Amino acid sequence: MRLADALAQRPVVLDGGLSNQLEAAGHDLSDALWSARLLADAPEAVEAAHRAYYEAGAEVAITASYQATYEGFARHGIDAGRTRELLCRSVELARRAGAGLGREVWVAASVGPYGAMLADGSEYRGRYGLSVDALERFHRPRLETLAEAGPDVLALETVPDADEARALLRAVRGLGVPAWLSYSVAGTHTRAGQPLDEAFALAADVDEVIAVGVNCCDPRDADAAVALAARVTGKPVVVYPNSGERWDAEARAWRGPARSAAGQVAGWRSAGARLVGGCCRVGPAAIAEVAGELAGPGPKG
Repeated sequence: MRLADALAQRPVVLDGGLSNQLEAAGHDLSDALWSARLLADAPEAVEAAHRAYYEAGAEVAITASYQATYEGFARHGIDAGRTRELLCRSVELARRAGAGLGREVWVAASVGPYGAMLADGSEYRGRYGLSVDALERFHRPRLETLAEAGPDVLALETVPDADEARALLRAVRGLGVPAWLSYSVAGTHTRAGQPLDEAFALAADVDEVIAVGVNCCDPRDADAAVALAARVTGKPVVVYPNSGERWDAEARAWRGPARSAAGQVAGWRSAGARLVGGCCRVGPAAIAEVAGELAGPGPKG
């Protein structure tokens, strides 16, 4: 079944944070490539992390390609041919992790923002000083490679800036793979400060986009965003916030208290959420809670 068809029937459970699951297994992700480095160094660990989320009830695995770019790998001495192999491997590992489960699962190829490649926290600010055309040129080669690898959907995720969303939406046209668009937000604005209703509206008439929403935000910011995305676009909503902690880019560490979002899942579902999971610092136990909430009866009326 296509993911879009499944979303028309019922909510679907996303996975949680890949990086925290890899760190829990003892892997050091402190360099600029983050989890993408393990595509080359420890692919079996990536597969095991995906499997842990599937076993917790996730139905969609988001690949380890968030920080995997041609430019980023080149800075570490990895040429374009090897980068292409690693991007394709990210999809293969997620696919292999879901084999033999006896139920339907899907693979979402992660496409992180330009700021993720910079690894300086600008993915939470946007406003990189690049034009929409320049951002499209940056994203297109990776998108083309990931599309050729055969994922079920492209996850255009943690997008901080409506200008970058414009670039990504241009770049996915004609690739033959559906996509979801997910912003990182602060309140009712993108991280770059644009009103969320205007940012969501960019995807409303894009046929390739099967869901719109938010991720890697405070769970408390997701409530209004889910309802707004549904109202503005009329599309299924994707929502996968982080644990509520804040990323300190200079120290490369998470700060502040964590909180569970499981109690918000029913409200998100009522407001139009159809893809629900977690992002940074949200592990398999929390995804099991989300799966349990979504397994219950939906809203009446």
